[in-house]
Amino acid sequence: MKLNELRDNQGARHRKIRVGRGIGSGKGKTAGRGQKGQKSREGVSIAGFEGGQMPLHMRLPKRGFNNIFAKDHAEVNLGAIQKAVDAGKLDGKGTIDHAALKAAGLARGGKDGVRLLGKGEVTAKLSFLVAGASKGAIEAVEKAGGKVEVIELVSAADKAAAKKGVKYRERKADKEAKQAAAKK
Repeated sequence: MKLNELRDNQGARHRKIRVGRGIGSGKGKTAGRGQKGQKSREGVSIAGFEGGQMPLHMRLPKRGFNNIFAKDHAEVNLGAIQKAVDAGKLDGKGTIDHAALKAAGLARGGKDGVRLLGKGEVTAKLSFLVAGASKGAIEAVEKAGGKVEVIELVSAADKAAAKKGVKYRERKADKEAKQAAAKK
């Protein structure tokens, strides 16, 4: 075989058919669409139409729903955090929050914060500030000598405050003090 003999396999390349270009082409006049009617026209959208019969997608039962109030948490396992601490990606001495976990590449997404899960083991003494934690995760961290503080984010102002490091409990206490002062 020589370089000038190289070519594609038979049928690998198809020539474009130019429809509606005269009777001699074999695809003139109706351009292979048959005679008149809705299907011969441009912009027809009858996929799923069954001639007036109830369509299949409407005959089948509906199931499930999307909860619009569901929280979007980035879920992080304790084993992954321990690996990051051992590798030096995460500083175990300070408080570990959403920003620290995101910087270490452990928390992806989670617009409502981080939820701590108990898969894996923790040997380092770590301090967490998270939006949620499983019972097993809290027990494992406390067993290793650390602590888990669960904050509850309520509004956009509270989320902004949590990013700056202000604790939710302090904001709540301030709010209650203002309400008590307003009642007097």
